[in-house]
Amino acid sequence: MDVVLIPLLKIITIVINLYINLIILSVIYHFLMFFGILSSTNRYVYMAGVFFYRITEPCYKYIRKVLPPIANIDFSPMVLILGLVFVQEAVARLAMKLM
Repeated sequence: MDVVLIPLLKIITIVINLYINLIILSVIYHFLMFFGILSSTNRYVYMAGVFFYRITEPCYKYIRKVLPPIANIDFSPMVLILGLVFVQEAVARLAMKLM
């Protein structure tokens, strides 16, 4: 059982870490768009924006139902990252117990 479960838990932590990095890249992308450093008229920049939207928005919408933007500041990326770090640590501790 441990032969299958431990690598599976490690893959789960890698996927969570990848998603956290995508959230951070999405936040940086939106800052660059807000300050006018990137232009959405560029096709590749637009496609990157659509990619980030499709990857992150399904999780953000559930958080925004509970915690709406306060003073036009969206805290959903931060809440999502904190939740993912919590899950990642729980999975890592479970993998350590199984070893």
